[in-house]
Amino acid sequence: MKKLLTFSITCISITTICYAQIPTDKELQIKMAVMAGPEELRADATVMGFNEKGELEIIREGSNELICRSDDPGSPNFETVCYHKDLEPFMARGRELRADGKGGQEIFDTREAEAKSGELKMPDKPAALHILYGGTDVTYDAAANTLNNVQYRYVIYIPYATEESTGLPLKPNGPGHPWLMHRGTHGAHIMITPPKN
Repeated sequence: MKKLLTFSITCISITTICYAQIPTDKELQIKMAVMAGPEELRADATVMGFNEKGELEIIREGSNELICRSDDPGSPNFETVCYHKDLEPFMARGRELRADGKGGQEIFDTREAEAKSGELKMPDKPAALHILYGGTDVTYDAAANTLNNVQYRYVIYIPYATEESTGLPLKPNGPGHPWLMHRGTHGAHIMITPPKN
């Protein structure tokens, strides 16, 4: 069952929120969304969240280079992301294509063609994406302002990068090691998944 926001499993605690449905409370969405980003950039980040209809919209205008997105109510698991503003055309195009019913490979191929033609602007320098994710057991502790049962992943987009241009392998050499995914394409990026604590 996807996400019904309740107060703890026993409904007794007022400080722990069981994350079982997307909250429509904007302040709570903002608090959880920005946790994916670097601490020093959170206060001034732009935040995108979901309204009562499940539509994504800007719920806080920011003043720095970071854009954060709250958890998607259409997904069974928890995920918030923060990324450099130069990635927004790439992200926005992906959202448009998914809304049109396109799947993973078709989205990738469409953005690849559009990036090569110049229709889709990709960053001309490395740009970071921060991901905070977990399963259906994610909880929010309001008193501590922390999320429990979550893990970080870091992605650094470097369009058209290859193993030769970066010196990175095409798969991790061990837990938490960086590696290059989608080499030589518009979506080339460094993947870093720290080991789970």
